[in-house]
Parts: sequence; C-alpha cells; structure tokens
Amino acid sequence: MSYQATVFKVMIASPSDVPSERAIIREVLNEWNIINADSRKIVLLSIGWETHTSPRMGDRPQSIINKQILRDCDLLVGAFWTKIGTPTDEYASGTVEEIEEHIKAKKPVMLYFSNAPVILDSVDQTQYSELKKFKESCKSKGLYETYADLNDFRTKFYRHLQLELNKDEYLKKSIDPLNIPTVIDGGAFDIPQLSREAQVLLKEVASDPTGNILQFNTIGGYTVQTNGHELMSGNNPRERAIWEYAIDELEKMELIVDRNHKRQVFGITRKGYELAELLNP
Repeated sequence: MSYQATVFKVMIASPSDVPSERAIIREVLNEWNIINADSRKIVLLSIGWETHTSPRMGDRPQSIINKQILRDCDLLVGAFWTKIGTPTDEYASGTVEEIEEHIKAKKPVMLYFSNAPVILDSVDQTQYSELKKFKESCKSKGLYETYADLNDFRTKFYRHLQLELNKDEYLKKSIDPLNIPTVIDGGAFDIPQLSREAQVLLKEVASDPTGNILQFNTIGGYTVQTNGHELMSGNNPRERAIWEYAIDELEKMELIVDRNHKRQVFGITRKGYELAELLNP
C-alpha cells in the first residue's frame, strides 16, 4: 500500500580509498528504510557523485557537483582513511569542499576517520599530511568519530544515525509533528508530549510479538531491545541516559509497566497500544 513519506537525501562524501565505507553507508541506509520507513514515514535516499551527477560543461567540476546534488541534500556522511582527495580551487579536496559547504548551509554532517592499520609505503605522504591538517581543524568545528575497522564503522554509523534522526533540529523541522490532538472511541484523547526516543520505543514495542521492552546490563554495557531491534547497546553514558529517560517517560504515563519488578522487562499497556496507533497511522 502506498503512503506519503518525508524523503531525506543523504550525501556520501569521501576520497577514493574508502570504497567499502561508501558501500556500508548505503547498506545501513537501506537497512534503516526496511525497518523504519513504513512506521516512521521517513525514507533515507543515498546520494553520491558517481550515481547522481550528469555530464555538464561551463564550470569547475566540484561546483557542478555542488549544484547538481550537494545543494539539495539534507544530511552528509563523510569518511576518511589515508587520503584527503583531489584539491579544488578553494579547498584541500572536493570531499572537504562538500563538507564545508554543507556546514555553511547549517545542515547536519556526520564525520568519520579510520584508525585501521595501513602499510606505510602505500601511503601518499602529501595526502596523509593534508588529511591530518583537516582532521585537526575539525576539532574546533564539532564532534567527529573514529573507527577501528569496517565492522566498528558499521556499528557506530547505524547507532549514530538513529540519534541524528531523533535529535537533529534541521531534520526534525522537516518531519510532520506527531503530537497533535485527535479522537479515540468517540472521546477526546490528547497525545502527550513524548521525546523522539520515547515515540520510537513505543511504536517498536507496539509491533513486538510479545509486547515487551528489555533493558539490561551486560559486559558490553547497557542494552535496550524490542521488536527484534537493539535500540541502544554500549557504554556511552549520554546515550544510556537518553534511553533510560525514554523508558521512564512511558512508564510514568502508564504506557508501559514493569512486568518482572526488576526493571528489566516492561510490557506495553492498552493505553500504550492506543497511543502507538496514533503515532503510527
């Protein structure tokens, strides 16, 4: 069945030495769409110069790329390893120009640097030196993430993507607000003001076959699971606080209840199911 959805264009920016990371970004975006597009009415569309540009003369190449695809993108994901890329008239590389122009437009940028081992003789020292300068300059412009290998990159990017879609103000402004008054069973029902994480959690547990949310501590850290999805896993104290708060919100509003009295298993209530239907028409 067809439905209306908000489409976010995601620009993939990187030099030529990280083709696997580019592929992973596309795979993660596709996986997110499979799991979330129907329920959240959001579609993430991967954009890259190799797939979304067409031949054009009359301007410098990077400027054409900027006009054809970068300008209309909502989110940019950048990845680096040993290269910075080909210089442009104004920046250290085309990739850097894409990042800087996206930042100037006040749109979200997710930036990653690989710490994977490399054979030193295979590294272009000029490229690597420029990359280190750019990485150092990024420290004063925001937060970036490093990763040890491709599996680490996939795990971190997938988790960060959830947070970005839930928290970034630019992206949130483009999504129709979910908290609107409506009617259930002929009576007025005011939808409570829930955080984005609480909304995601409620919609997921409403689709869970058992109607349960699991939260527990492991050797690897704190974990929140429901409907076959791991919404949080790790030792990041800020992320833990966000998801613990989401569970507390739902519990205080009687949308979920503590089923084993150890705060490890929470079950969705009838009120929770009813509200979930409103959040997920």
